[in-house]
Amino acid sequence: MNHSFNVRVYGILINENKEILISDEYIKGSYITKFPGGGLEYGEGTKDCLKREWMEELSQEIEVKEHIYTTDFFQVSAFGDGRQIISIYYYVKQISPFVLQVKTEPFDFDKLVDQAQALRWMPLKTLSIDKVTLPIDRKVVEMINRGK
Repeated sequence: MNHSFNVRVYGILINENKEILISDEYIKGSYITKFPGGGLEYGEGTKDCLKREWMEELSQEIEVKEHIYTTDFFQVSAFGDGRQIISIYYYVKQISPFVLQVKTEPFDFDKLVDQAQALRWMPLKTLSIDKVTLPIDRKVVEMINRGK
């Protein structure tokens, strides 16, 4: 049994049209809808991690704003590696224009390969826990819907 930790950092971006950016992904044979972000690397701070992940995955410069939530319950990795997941969420502000195409339909990948990703805007008024896959994301959706 692997008793290590996997620290993840995610950004919540809400645009002027009251839409939230979400990421549809195909990872290890699973379709996942989540918030954009990724894994903390050794020697990296959480805000620097988030900026790096958004640049790598979205080609998007962001400013990291207010902290929203850090996991406060036990959650094992969805990928069966036995690691405990600790997720940290921040509101982010877009600094550079989007260069990637933002899709309108779920899982509208250009090509279905492992690690495929498609971004889309979801109206905040339709955001609910059943729209995201991961348990920690669902808790954050509840917080966003309550107005934190």
